[in-house]
Amino acid sequence: MSIRNAFVTVALAVFAAGIAADAGAQQRREGPCAADAKKFCGDVQPGQGGIAKCMKAHEAELSPACREGMKARAEKAERVREECKPDVEKFCKGIAPGGGRIRSCLRARQAELNPACAADIKRAGNRRPPAQ
Repeated sequence: MSIRNAFVTVALAVFAAGIAADAGAQQRREGPCAADAKKFCGDVQPGQGGIAKCMKAHEAELSPACREGMKARAEKAERVREECKPDVEKFCKGIAPGGGRIRSCLRARQAELNPACAADIKRAGNRRPPAQ
């Protein structure tokens, strides 16, 4: 694998994980993971994926509904990664992943994205502040 391909793969993974993490954060506050998040990760400071990492560390102890929700978010992240890969390669080359930079790049080019990726970006909305 070339360095460029490795970079694009990492960037896509971070981007897709960010979209899924945003949905996951809302689910942990309101959805089937709310009680589990409070029980296992209530003392974890939000941000930088800390709660998601905590939940993953306690995955075997989570309620079945929460585990299903986490599985669905992981599947969504993979789908977004695949749908947006060509657009990330085309429009966001050289942008370092993290901090919402890939999402900001794609959002800025939303009218030019393939329809599936554009829909994912639109659904993601402004849940995360753009990178500074």
